Amino acid sequence: MKKIKLTSLSHGSGCGCKMTRKDLAVVLANIPEAQDPNVIIGTATADDAAVYKIDDKRAIVQTIDFFTPIVDDPYCYGQISAANSISDIYAMGGRPLFALSIIAFPIKTISASILEEIVKGGIDKAKEAGIEIIGGHSIDDPEPKYGLTVTGVVELDKVVRNDKAQAGDILILTKPLGTGIISRAIKSDDAADEDIKEAIDVMSFLNKGASEAMVEAGIKAATDITGFGLLGHLYGMLKASGVGAKLSLSSIPTINGVWNYAKKGHIPGGTKNNLDYVEGKVVWGDSVSKEAKYVIADAQTSGGLLISCPKEKKEKLIALLSKAGCLAVSEIGEIVEDKESRLWIS
Repeated sequence: MKKIKLTSLSHGSGCGCKMTRKDLAVVLANIPEAQDPNVIIGTATADDAAVYKIDDKRAIVQTIDFFTPIVDDPYCYGQISAANSISDIYAMGGRPLFALSIIAFPIKTISASILEEIVKGGIDKAKEAGIEIIGGHSIDDPEPKYGLTVTGVVELDKVVRNDKAQAGDILILTKPLGTGIISRAIKSDDAADEDIKEAIDVMSFLNKGASEAMVEAGIKAATDITGFGLLGHLYGMLKASGVGAKLSLSSIPTINGVWNYAKKGHIPGGTKNNLDYVEGKVVWGDSVSKEAKYVIADAQTSGGLLISCPKEKKEKLIALLSKAGCLAVSEIGEIVEDKESRLWIS
């Protein structure tokens, strides 16, 4: 199989190729919200997945996610994309049931064996999550894209959403940041092998254990950190909940090497867009560097869960997350009262 540099075929990498929040706001401004009374969660709060009531106790959780290559290894790309897609179900406190593939691929110019490896990676990661990929849709496209639409189920009294954060909650993050910046270094052939491996390990790690832990702990508010970065997704939670937050920069976990790549200028366009979007809502401490701003705004792919945890549940949640083997169990800040949904970072 001829080696192909997949990241050279895309304009963006992974979730960094998402439309910006500003562009989405323009598109959705005049789109009416769903009126079906069975819709528990729709588009109103820009949550991670849709939730639709099917009986008095349960709801369907539905999501769709796909993106361009974030690494050059096709099998790893498939694994990462599948983990990222399934994560939206986990972020809502749901249990995935099955998935369908979404494939766009330049089949006339790149060997089908490359696509086969991508699909195998997705299938293997789905099996690790306990589900099967049972169909899908494909198109011929000069820019490769792969992802899943995932169907899950959740008990109505255990739905976790992004609009339930409350003042006094502790913010806990379950994966380190930096995959967007490292993917940019990969695209530029400037990433060390050990840093590439760590980034792949982080992105392909399922949020299954973190989700099960937060549901067992009785958590009601969370989101997963993907293309809009820690700052963008946290701001979405704050805005939906009508609160603010304070973050401790030194407590935020990061992948080894990411600070070096940030200093060298490997900043994805999506990361810059994320920082621009929240700039008016962030109060920066005097010691926060330009590189630090980019790192915490970095467009993540298959990032961790950001959990808003009531103080009385913190000890139990941390114990459960640690037992689940999460890549990070980091207390990074707290929710505060603020009707303007501002972020204080120092």
